[in-house]
Amino acid sequence: MRLPLLAIIVLILIGVFVDCYIWRQIVDSSRRRWRGVAYAWSSLLMLIFIIVAVSLPRRSGSDGTLLCVMWMLYAYFSVYIPKYLYCIISFIGLIPRLWHGRRWTVFNPIATIVAVVVFVVMWWAAVVNRISYQIKEVTIEFADLPKEFDGYKIVQFSDFHVGTYGNDTAFVSEVVDVMNGLGADAIVFTGDIVNRRTDELLPFVEPLSRLHAPDGVYSILGNHDYGDYSTWKSPEEKADNLKLLRTLQKNMGWRLLDNSTAYLYSGGDSIALIGVENWGEPPFKTYGDLEKAYPEQSDSVFKILLTHNPMHWVNMIADNDSVNIDLALSGHTHAMQMQIGRWSPSKWRYPTWGGLYSDKGDNHKIYVNIGLGTVAIPARIGATPEITLITLKALND
Repeated sequence: MRLPLLAIIVLILIGVFVDCYIWRQIVDSSRRRWRGVAYAWSSLLMLIFIIVAVSLPRRSGSDGTLLCVMWMLYAYFSVYIPKYLYCIISFIGLIPRLWHGRRWTVFNPIATIVAVVVFVVMWWAAVVNRISYQIKEVTIEFADLPKEFDGYKIVQFSDFHVGTYGNDTAFVSEVVDVMNGLGADAIVFTGDIVNRRTDELLPFVEPLSRLHAPDGVYSILGNHDYGDYSTWKSPEEKADNLKLLRTLQKNMGWRLLDNSTAYLYSGGDSIALIGVENWGEPPFKTYGDLEKAYPEQSDSVFKILLTHNPMHWVNMIADNDSVNIDLALSGHTHAMQMQIGRWSPSKWRYPTWGGLYSDKGDNHKIYVNIGLGTVAIPARIGATPEITLITLKALND
């Protein structure tokens, strides 16, 4: 929950202004006084509601408190974002007043329609799309892929943030069954299994333990997995939290690659599967160490890198001739949980925010999975939760 308190206060003040404007419209257009009174009381209750929400502890509170805050904030903004849009469109109708003309009355019904549509979309995103999923099948060709790995299949999933589901394991169980049925040779998870604390994972250990593939299930850590978004009584308590996460993943049958490398074998060939801890940019901490995970990065071994933040690939691997990493798999962006077609506001922050990318020389590729879970807001407006089925193909001469 990284939404700054100051930003919330500013939005609340804007909300008060918006309510005054809408109240005045209701009073001026209706002969029934009770409508204005009802709107004023509803606005006051919403103001109290949001003050309570921002007053609840987000870092030191329980998981239940965090979920409550998330849903309260979302409920508030699902009402006020439509109101903001209503006012913006309605203000357009006031433009003729600048030259003492009559307002354009057509803009008020347009504003009302837009506000209603946005409200419905926001709750569809929270109630329906948040617990939907899409399976993206991607074939990636390589000139140097070992012959025995032609047609090799990898399932990638990322950013589950299971704490957002509380104790409800239904969606997680369904996703596990779907991934098990895709016939992959290996399964990889590219970080952020929890929101803040390892104990969020406890209700989901059993269903996630059912995940299996012939060559194993591999994982890495994301920025949310270290406990950096929670308040701890001592450094030892925080260290124990991370130790428990590693233990649970091991008990689930997952192999956690902490700056280390595993090898996948097919016939007489092999490829390196490299996993680094989270490579961060401010405000995210950097724990990842590619040199430690695989010192000889320029050798001829075919390599797949699991790295949570795609900016690691952008800044350190793309167009770098001294690094021979054929494919990187990342998550982290969530497409900012908002996507319309191939557009997402995430593109303003991440040049590789979702899907398959290559560098200029087409020597290094990255696939960015937009994740299964949610963080900060319990909704996905577009940006449907993703499971990726990647097929490796040898490029024919």
